[in-house]
Amino acid sequence: QAQLVESGGGLVQPGGSLRLSCAASGFSLDDYAIGWFRQAPGKPREGLSCISNSRHGSTYYADSVKARFTISRDKATNVVYLQMLSVKPEDTAIYSCGGKRSPLFSCSLSPSAYDDWGQGTQVTVSS
Repeated sequence: QAQLVESGGGLVQPGGSLRLSCAASGFSLDDYAIGWFRQAPGKPREGLSCISNSRHGSTYYADSVKARFTISRDKATNVVYLQMLSVKPEDTAIYSCGGKRSPLFSCSLSPSAYDDWGQGTQVTVSS
């Protein structure tokens, strides 16, 4: 099972920005579709954004974050980022990335579509 590691979370003030990283150790993410998800206490896991494998590079966003979040892939560093702008208190959650290795799989905002997961990183938006 592939190991994904998220980082970049922390405490940020409303209106601020944060960049989360989803890194792979020991293997290339080029053939992986990656999705970013979050889960707040008492709420189901929510799909935020996804990016297909590097050959296709398609990206998708949930309506709730489309204007504020950007997903990107850095092949040189083998990392997928989630740039968060204009954060709000309701963005507070544990953020995690899911991965699925497949040359044919585009990507999905459904958690069930992914095989591999990181441990998550906490994002807290508060003044």
